[in-house]
Amino acid sequence: MTSSVQLVRYGDLIPCKTAFIDAHTPGSDQKENFTIIGGGVSESADQHVHIKQTPGFNIGAAGQPPRCRNSLHTHRTAEVFFVLSGRWRFFWGRWGTAGEVILEPGDIFNIPTGMFRGFENIGTDYGMIMAILGGDDAGGGVIWAPQVIEDAREHGLVLGDNGSLYDTKRGQTLPADISAMAVMPEDQLALMAEPDIADVVPRWTARYLDLLALSARRPVEVIGAGGIIFDRPGFRVDFISSVSLTAAYSTDEYEVLMPVQGHWKLQLDAEQLTLAPGDTALVRPGVERHITPAMAGEAAMYRIQSTADPAGPSWHERTK
Repeated sequence: MTSSVQLVRYGDLIPCKTAFIDAHTPGSDQKENFTIIGGGVSESADQHVHIKQTPGFNIGAAGQPPRCRNSLHTHRTAEVFFVLSGRWRFFWGRWGTAGEVILEPGDIFNIPTGMFRGFENIGTDYGMIMAILGGDDAGGGVIWAPQVIEDAREHGLVLGDNGSLYDTKRGQTLPADISAMAVMPEDQLALMAEPDIADVVPRWTARYLDLLALSARRPVEVIGAGGIIFDRPGFRVDFISSVSLTAAYSTDEYEVLMPVQGHWKLQLDAEQLTLAPGDTALVRPGVERHITPAMAGEAAMYRIQSTADPAGPSWHERTK
């Protein structure tokens, strides 16, 4: 019998410390990458994939100690983050100086394609952010700012045009039929968006405390055609708080449940599970489910469903 749900517990997450080209670059060499659902965008063969099946999008996470940063990059598909723990600075632009926003636990940020972005843990403890990536196949979706590729080469890592990393410190060399990944040419760099804070923060972020207030009576559509962040990136994101859901329901789409605060009881046919912050549950279509807080107190989660929309237009297309 096929289970109604696939569950990845926070405590069972397996990190990869060599996932990306900046794995040796000082300031970025302590980060951990987690691929939870789908192949993700890792460039390393060492990356562990927890659930290979994709529901129309990928789920991943980044864990970083204080002052560790993820280098400037862009994506061909949508990228959405919400903060699970810690305090994070997200920054964007060719050199990361066009603008920035500080996010706290539960805050969510929908970053458009067509612009470079990076992020840094500015808290005092190890922090974790959860990521939603558009499309079933997010592989090959990372494009690094030229200086990231150049810095990585100086510290022994070369990215091949096949999307794989080669570590010269370990004696690895590019195969004869593989060339080093070319940096983005100047004419394409000129097209990358450089929006200021006023263009990004009000339109593409939502704060946890605001979402708690808005969800007092019903779930809030955060990202989607009717969302408070209007976008159609190939998936819909809802925010559910402890008073949002009272009745059982089912859906024709795969659904991912990701608690951010408190514990939740998930009833599925004969299965009953308790979900905690950092857990990721992938629920099959057509299964009746009932989601309720497992105990008194504040509780909240993000719910993600795939849609028939494309996997995310660029910044320029979104602002037309």
